[in-house]
Amino acid sequence: MAAWRALRSIAGAPSRARLGGRVVQRIAPYRSPLLVLLLFLLYPLVDHNAGHVNAAADAAVYVLLALGLNIVVGFAGLLDLGYAAFFAIGSYTYAFAASPFYGLHLPFWPMLLVAAIIAGVFGALLGAPTLRLRGDYLAIVTLGFGEIVPTVFLNLQKYTGGTNGIVGIDQPVLFGYHFGFNPVPYYYTLLGIIMLSVVAVLRLRDSRLGRAWLAVREDEIAAASMGINLTTTKLLAFSFGAFFSGFAGALYVAKLGIVSPDQFNFTVSFTILAMVVLGGMGSVFGVIAGAGILYEFQTLFLTDLTQWSHSLGAALHLPLLTRLNFVNLKFLLYGLGLIALMLLRPEGLFPERRIKAIITERVSEEIPPGDVTEVAGVAGSAPAAEGTPPREYAREE
Repeated sequence: MAAWRALRSIAGAPSRARLGGRVVQRIAPYRSPLLVLLLFLLYPLVDHNAGHVNAAADAAVYVLLALGLNIVVGFAGLLDLGYAAFFAIGSYTYAFAASPFYGLHLPFWPMLLVAAIIAGVFGALLGAPTLRLRGDYLAIVTLGFGEIVPTVFLNLQKYTGGTNGIVGIDQPVLFGYHFGFNPVPYYYTLLGIIMLSVVAVLRLRDSRLGRAWLAVREDEIAAASMGINLTTTKLLAFSFGAFFSGFAGALYVAKLGIVSPDQFNFTVSFTILAMVVLGGMGSVFGVIAGAGILYEFQTLFLTDLTQWSHSLGAALHLPLLTRLNFVNLKFLLYGLGLIALMLLRPEGLFPERRIKAIITERVSEEIPPGDVTEVAGVAGSAPAAEGTPPREYAREE
């Protein structure tokens, strides 16, 4: 029996507890991320298709981007529509320092951190003129910044290569091993960086600064009245978000070996924001899942769906199916999917428990008192008082 209870605990299986005369659900400590990490570590050893591993490595880049944007949008509640600008700044920083364009060939690993720091500095510079803005106005300003940066890289041809970009970017070398164009070492490098980033983001979320971000997200006026410095808090949110984007940019161009301005248009910012919304704003593991699901959907699933449609159309002699290209319709599918998500599950697929609790509290106001209360993630809570609608209490992940 002891062994069985241990297995249930590792798997995160719910247990039952008596609270206030009622039987409620109590969820054991969450162990699933360790199992998921093990699957990711074994993936290149199981799937020997280089194209699939390459797609997984590219998806990991977008996971890093989504983690950074989640700090700005999910934690601090600042709508950023120009996040691709920091992605471009990190990419070009490494391209300038490790390519024949300027004749510099600085080592990859120190420049990886330098690119992230420079992107973080530009994040603070962007945040400075937006401190007095919120909502739609903030979104418009960040959208403008996101359009300005790629345009600057495009027009400064003498310094950035213009439309041709920069080619021949140095690829990483680790203990004498050259990564080259083999996707496997990039995959494991990105996986390791994501693990460190998740630990850092979780520590940030639970720190004093993270609590300040959450307070600003809920109500700026109340946060300011409680003594939170809105200027510093917002600037740090933009800076930390851009920092992770710079990491992703340097890794991305080192893997590709080329950088050009058309890699950082508005569709990139929109895609990253859609990943955050899909997974659940503010939820670290939800954002990771949302980024992986959406990237694999647009790169692998839509391509396979197009091939299946053409094969089915040829077999059934239906010209309409043979002309369909679902890859070109991806933004239409994004829009329909987001509409359905907002209607059916507005908190996202894997929401932050605090946001889920707020939504559940609003819904529970219409439930008559005396019903059984679901308790998730805590050992117990007080029973509902007479005439008070039940609530769902939840702790964060």
